[in-house]
Amino acid sequence: MAKNPGQNNNKEEGPPDLDELLSDLKKKIGRIFGKKDTDQKILKPSGGNATPNSGSDQLPLLPILLIVVLLWAATGFYIVDQGSRGVVLRFGKNTEVTMPGPRWHIPFPIESAEVVNLEQVRTIEVGYRSAGDADARSKEVRESLMLTDDENIIDLQFAVQYNLKSVEDFLFNNRSAESSVRGAAETAIREIVGKSKMDFALYEGREEIAVKAKKLMQEILDRYNTGINVTSVTMQNAQPPEQVQASFDDAVKAKQDLERQKNEGQAYANDIIPKAKGTASRLTAEAQGYRLKVENEAKGNASRFEQILTQYNRAPEVMRDRLYIEAQEQILSNVSKVFIDQKNSNNLLYLPLEKLIQQATPETTSPRVDVIPQVDMNQSSMQNLERTRDAFKSRDREVR
Repeated sequence: MAKNPGQNNNKEEGPPDLDELLSDLKKKIGRIFGKKDTDQKILKPSGGNATPNSGSDQLPLLPILLIVVLLWAATGFYIVDQGSRGVVLRFGKNTEVTMPGPRWHIPFPIESAEVVNLEQVRTIEVGYRSAGDADARSKEVRESLMLTDDENIIDLQFAVQYNLKSVEDFLFNNRSAESSVRGAAETAIREIVGKSKMDFALYEGREEIAVKAKKLMQEILDRYNTGINVTSVTMQNAQPPEQVQASFDDAVKAKQDLERQKNEGQAYANDIIPKAKGTASRLTAEAQGYRLKVENEAKGNASRFEQILTQYNRAPEVMRDRLYIEAQEQILSNVSKVFIDQKNSNNLLYLPLEKLIQQATPETTSPRVDVIPQVDMNQSSMQNLERTRDAFKSRDREVR
């Protein structure tokens, strides 16, 4: 296109002509729909000046509008994944909650949709922060130091895992879910630790504190309708402050020594007590057996004496002689001495058979023979024998 000398040459430096832009756009759309070039001109039959075909310059607006509408409507499709929920907002107001699957809403700016994952487990850390490395941690002293019931300070670190149970409460009642969970976690754990002793919080009560903290956190979050569900509270570390760690370790070792000595004493008691009980049971059984034996022997002797008494009442002289002879047989069968009563004399002849046996050599040693000669006793010797028999009977009772 030739420039007019009278025109301003700075015109090209300004913004582009809108008419030219519209003309170029019409040409491109016409080529898309199979229209001929609008620059072609139709000559009049009379041979006058050529004029452009005004009918060919008209743009098909209806198809264009239809395409635009279809594209705009297509932007309203969205997919809700499994375990998620879709929230449709119409001018910022909640209209419905959609379930998993392909969904559609009126496109922007009338409606918008937000997809929230309910089953995703989120984690916050209280008292520490994990770095990129799994073993690397940075301690948050402001969050970890807590005061116990016995006025001691402990360093407590724990992690909280949670998911969502109400998508409406999560979106419309929470400004920051993580801040809400962190604040509830610190409040709950400080309240529980503040009511517990130091040893309980550091050792045997760690699991119990975690369970109570989870329950109290859930109550706090439900009270504010946050739509958050606490799944677990895990104690990561519990220890005294670093400034008193050495002294605390000494106290722990002393307590461990005390427990060890108690266990050793208990083990010794478990070993000795059963043995003592067994010995006592054995002695009791032996005593019971001895008692039964003595009772039975006494009953047997009483029965025998009764029988002897019956016989004695029938023939006193015969029974007296029989008892005397039996006593002498029992006595003399157990001794190595022999007393010989000389006939018609009260003097007794003592034979020291023991010394005679000791003086004999082993070759000439012969079996010992107890000689009991026939004795003719008078009245005085009979009395002496009666006293001797009574003495032996009393000795026999004492032996029994």
